[in-house]
Amino acid sequence: MSAAPSQHADLNPTPPAKRMALADLVAGLSIAGLLLPEAVAYSSIANLPPQTGVIALFAGLLCYGLFGSSRFAIVSATSSSAAVLAAATASMANGDTGLRMTLAIGLVMITGLFFLLAGLARMGSVTDFIAKPVLRGFAFGLAIVIIVKQVASVVGVRPVHSDMTRFIPEMVMQIGRWNWISVAVMAAALALLFLFAQLRRVPGALLVIVIGVAAGQWLNLSQYGVGLVGSIHLQLATPTLPILSRADWLRLGELGFAMGMILYAESYGAICSFAIKHGDTVSPNRDLLALGASNLLSGLFHGMPVGAGYSATSANEAAGATSRLSGWVAALVMLAIVLTLLPALALTPEPVLAAIVIHAVSHTLNPMVFRPYFQWRRDRLVVIASVVAVLLLGVLDGLLASIVISIFMMLRQFSQSTISVLGQLGETHDFVNMRTHPDAQPVAGIIILRPNEPLFFANAERILSQARRSIGVASALHTVILSLEESPDLDSSSLEGLHDFFSFVNANGLRLLLARLKDPVYDIMKNAVAPAFPAASLSALSVAEAVHLALSAQQQTTPSIETIKGE
Repeated sequence: MSAAPSQHADLNPTPPAKRMALADLVAGLSIAGLLLPEAVAYSSIANLPPQTGVIALFAGLLCYGLFGSSRFAIVSATSSSAAVLAAATASMANGDTGLRMTLAIGLVMITGLFFLLAGLARMGSVTDFIAKPVLRGFAFGLAIVIIVKQVASVVGVRPVHSDMTRFIPEMVMQIGRWNWISVAVMAAALALLFLFAQLRRVPGALLVIVIGVAAGQWLNLSQYGVGLVGSIHLQLATPTLPILSRADWLRLGELGFAMGMILYAESYGAICSFAIKHGDTVSPNRDLLALGASNLLSGLFHGMPVGAGYSATSANEAAGATSRLSGWVAALVMLAIVLTLLPALALTPEPVLAAIVIHAVSHTLNPMVFRPYFQWRRDRLVVIASVVAVLLLGVLDGLLASIVISIFMMLRQFSQSTISVLGQLGETHDFVNMRTHPDAQPVAGIIILRPNEPLFFANAERILSQARRSIGVASALHTVILSLEESPDLDSSSLEGLHDFFSFVNANGLRLLLARLKDPVYDIMKNAVAPAFPAASLSALSVAEAVHLALSAQQQTTPSIETIKGE
């Protein structure tokens, strides 16, 4: 007989739901001290009033808490979006502060609209449109730009040029005018931030602000030229659409697309990383809608663009969050802080705020993230080009250049694709590339060709020309098998190229079989029938079955042309 259970083992056990709620409460309390200072700090990067970052923070936490799919993601203003916003509005406003704010509102709303349209169109699967090397290079260069400009603001100099090749020398040439008291305050705040970062669940940024406010009042830092953040007027504006010209809206549309690309690439990276780590399932389309609602709400109430930043999301996960409840708790805590301590935040020394920004972006300033690309000898020039683009061209043009680089990478890979000649492995039904499998043997009288990339307008002619050359050097052929297993669809250029290829094969007295066609390709070929490939010849065969059919037809000496749909 088993022993009786202990009388005290299950007395008042804590239900799992309560334990999870308690963990979310602790996590929300922990990250609130990080999010509010960073929200104010990022507004300084965007050259906007401090309340814009706070409004964006509440909009992001509210909307993503309602509609998002990740239990760890924290949606708020990010350093990258703030820098892009600053560069975009500065280039269009030409010094007009009022117009700059109006343009910022319009850009945030358009970014939200792009997210909503992408979510409704179910484009969440397009998550890696910006290649990771490009994104990492852009983030690294952006971190340098943000840090250097924060230092320039602290020391009290304003270089004329914005590109780093001239900005840094101009800043150094004015070293005699630097405010070294501000530098010392920033250095002390940075040291405290890195010290507090070693202590988990300690709101280091909030503690540094409290210490900074106290030290600023005690030492009377303003008499040494150390500026303060100033009053934060957190008043909800009436939701209105900004009044802009058609040309301005068109320009904001271009910039909104770029802003959305960066925000989604950054957000999806953070969301996906922690989902994989914990075995969670997330919905990209649902997250697109959540990000769209967050940015649209933020724009309506005159806030900044928002995304799921890696640092805030990482802090939330490290603090022990188990659900999106932690974000709601953080929002309530920040609301309490805003209602009671907002005047005190206005007394924060600007060097302390700059230190918070520098500390927040410092995690991206790690050259070791580039090490794999140099070990693999892949994408090294792409990474370097992305960093240099930001430093030479500035944040906005560097962003657009990085996106162009990413698209160019994709087109270059597809356009330089090759074609493989397949052979049979022994007596099996496996047909593999004979270049990488020397033991594979060709089938007598048959050449089997397989494009290594999907056929589309940029590579169809190149691949089919390689196929013609492969046929030309082969001898004693009676059948050509073209396996299109890598092509999920075909555009009109590919169809025209295939039609010409059919004609070439027929002109050489050979039989052509198309193998392993996907359903959309099969349907297209059936609708694009021509004398060279009649509809009656369409069937569903694999490469092995196509080879069997070709050998049987040759033995019967019955000429036919088949178009084959494979598995």
